Amino acid sequence: MVQSKNPAEPSVRLLRVGEQVRHILSEILARGDVHDETLAKHMVSVTEVRMSPDLRHATVFVKPLLGKDEEVVIKALRTNTAYLQREVAHRVKMKYAAKLKFLADESFDEGSHIDSLLRSPKVSQDLEEGEPSED
Repeated sequence: MVQSKNPAEPSVRLLRVGEQVRHILSEILARGDVHDETLAKHMVSVTEVRMSPDLRHATVFVKPLLGKDEEVVIKALRTNTAYLQREVAHRVKMKYAAKLKFLADESFDEGSHIDSLLRSPKVSQDLEEGEPSED
């Protein structure tokens, strides 16, 4: 068994199981298998699943389409956690059923914020001054 060099870096197995759980949750949500009015009205993207080293806990990062009603969607997912955990446990062959924890994926917002900072006049002015001239 190959261990990762950096203890903070997840193993291949953790990444593989996390991706498997992500696919299953995405499929369940896309097909509308969860009988919830809020989830029926919103397209939800499961952007990432991070598994704990013992595979007993899964942190699920989600983003509603266009970022609308994020808090309401997260609340609906948390309300239906037991059903989703049962479905994941049934489809992923593991010794224990992973406990799911749903969080909003903030990475898109962070990326947009960084992009807007880079495009701000003050930063672009500094970037232009640092570029060598082509003489």
